Amino acid sequence: MSILKEVFAELFSMFVSDRWLVVAILLVVAGVAAAILLGHIEPLLGGGALLAGSLLTVVFSVWRHARKVRQAEA
Repeated sequence: MSILKEVFAELFSMFVSDRWLVVAILLVVAGVAAAILLGHIEPLLGGGALLAGSLLTVVFSVWRHARKVRQAEA
C-alpha cells in the first residue's frame, strides 16, 4: 500500500509543482468549454483551440523556466 501512496504522491507533485502551468491549462480548458457551450462554436474548432492553447501554454512555461535557469546561472 505504501508503494501506491508514493506513486500517487509523485504523480501529484509532478502536476502541481508548477502552479502557473496548472492554472493556465485550467483557464484554457474553461475558456474553450465556455466558447463551445455559450458561443456555440463547432466542437471540432474548439478541439483545435484546446490543442493550440495547451501547446502555447506548455511552450511559454518551458520558456519561463529556461529564463529563470539562465538568470540563476548569471
